[in-house]
Amino acid sequence: MRGATLMLGWLLGLSAAVSHASELLVANKSADTVWRLSLKDGRRVGEFRTGDAPHEISVSPDGRTAVVSNYGGIRSGNTLSVLDLATGKPSRQIDLGQHGAPHGLRFLADGRRVVVTTEASARLLVVDITEDRIDKEIDIGDGVGHMVALSPDERFAYVAKIAKGAVSRVDLVTGGETHERPAGKGAEGIAVRPDGREVWVTNREDGTITVHDPKTLAIRRRMSSQGFPIRVTFSADGRMAFVTKARSAMLEVFDARTKLSLATVALSREDTEYQDTMLGKAALPIGVIVAPDQPRAYVAISGGDRIAVIDTERWQVIDYWVTGREPDALAIVARPRPAVLP
Repeated sequence: MRGATLMLGWLLGLSAAVSHASELLVANKSADTVWRLSLKDGRRVGEFRTGDAPHEISVSPDGRTAVVSNYGGIRSGNTLSVLDLATGKPSRQIDLGQHGAPHGLRFLADGRRVVVTTEASARLLVVDITEDRIDKEIDIGDGVGHMVALSPDERFAYVAKIAKGAVSRVDLVTGGETHERPAGKGAEGIAVRPDGREVWVTNREDGTITVHDPKTLAIRRRMSSQGFPIRVTFSADGRMAFVTKARSAMLEVFDARTKLSLATVALSREDTEYQDTMLGKAALPIGVIVAPDQPRAYVAISGGDRIAVIDTERWQVIDYWVTGREPDALAIVARPRPAVLP
């Protein structure tokens, strides 16, 4: 009897693992939705409605919840959408009150709180999504905080300021900005190397990437990356940095140690008619994410309503997956490990 019970438990665990296979979450800005795509073949396996113009996504450490910043369109949005990835039930909204145009977003390790930039109020908020309340409001000054990244210990947040061409360092414990330093014109994308030793910023108007000291924000290195570099992210091991370039429709990959360009991948197709974007009729790649357990990277082609799937061993686009209108932010939901027999 005990053996039969153990076998049943194992089968149920295996079933749960199969039903929650790895997914790519895609925020479709002009459709007010988040799509769930199978990482196996790009098939849509689910959809959530969000608020107006979802811009960024962050997934909880346990993979059961995602939060989306609803930036808004003609009128600034002021909500976060909370997505229940475990059950798929309809999303719920968290009202941020006077804090409009929420954008950059990161989960904290406790799985209860997120940090989010709000451009309309020039704040960095710490929001408890289980209690639907704002725990902290941190004034980050002028320059409009856009994207945000966290130090590995989550003591500090780093905020890119497009209008000011600067990067700020915010102490999440004391609730104050400790440093602000110039980066480059149009500083937008930002990422912390997984070991915490560097902060990378993409300066879209300058066509540069700056590498900053995480303590002082002093610039250690400036690399050319022409073509409107707009986002940056790292591979899980921290060895490579992936940069999307919106105007040239390229993905550029850097060796994080030497700071040399390793590869460039063309993301547009001659046989595709692209839609209007902020750069005209163009492919406009923006969001980028790297799979932690296989040689794949994914880029949102906003002007083409597609995801470019890239083989990171051959540095080639191997597929394009259909999305909703104007995809931007991406997130990966990892596959839970199957139950193990005792």
